Amino acid sequence: MTATDPAYEAVRRDGVLRVARPGTVWLSTGWNGGRRTADCAYNVSVPDGWERTDLAAYVDERLERAGFDADGPTLLTGVEQVDARGARWGSVTAYATAGVSNPAALPMDPESDSDSSTVEPDSTTGDGDTTPGRGTVNIVVGTTRALAPGALANLIAVAAEAKAATLLAETGVPGTTTDAVVVGHDPSGERAEFSGSGTDIGGATRACVREAVRASLRSHYADRDEDPPESVADATYGVSTDVRAEVVRPSLEDR
Repeated sequence: MTATDPAYEAVRRDGVLRVARPGTVWLSTGWNGGRRTADCAYNVSVPDGWERTDLAAYVDERLERAGFDADGPTLLTGVEQVDARGARWGSVTAYATAGVSNPAALPMDPESDSDSSTVEPDSTTGDGDTTPGRGTVNIVVGTTRALAPGALANLIAVAAEAKAATLLAETGVPGTTTDAVVVGHDPSGERAEFSGSGTDIGGATRACVREAVRASLRSHYADRDEDPPESVADATYGVSTDVRAEVVRPSLEDR
């Protein structure tokens, strides 16, 4: 690896993006997620009309077809891996695929938003969290630092916040119905107890996610001379949370 190579190296092959660094501890919000140690993480593009439900078998088939034999956390997306883009700063590298054909809007004044669908309490959207539409924003973030357990978990929040801010600026929605994040750290690296936005790691993550998501959106839309949907109503799929939740106030206990 040269001085210009990213610490988390990405290879794209047959619709699969592999992000690799030996001995990485990953935390994933995607299918079969959670915490695990693996040499790589994957982002897999699925075809139009994809309806497989045996996800473990499907992922194994796709990795084998692409010639990748190492196990690792895997995300699924309707966005082609040709649109994957990465960014790095300091100890952090991030990769993203971004498309918004299935936007998830969150209007601040839901009663005045009449052109979009309503999400009822405890309902799911379409096939749930495991079935991507032709959109989805998937993010893989890795740092060469060794993060405390809480700092690794918090890095997901930092990446998701940066994703939402970027998408709001670029598309007017904070995400899609199937977004997922994988974050990883090197347990042998320099220890870091915190990863919030005010830390070097958090700041670098915000910058990397912003640049990677924007670059992937440009590839997915502008480079094809297409535009993202202007609203949920204009999208092929999507939801808007148009209900108002009941505000509650914690009770005061005298002691």
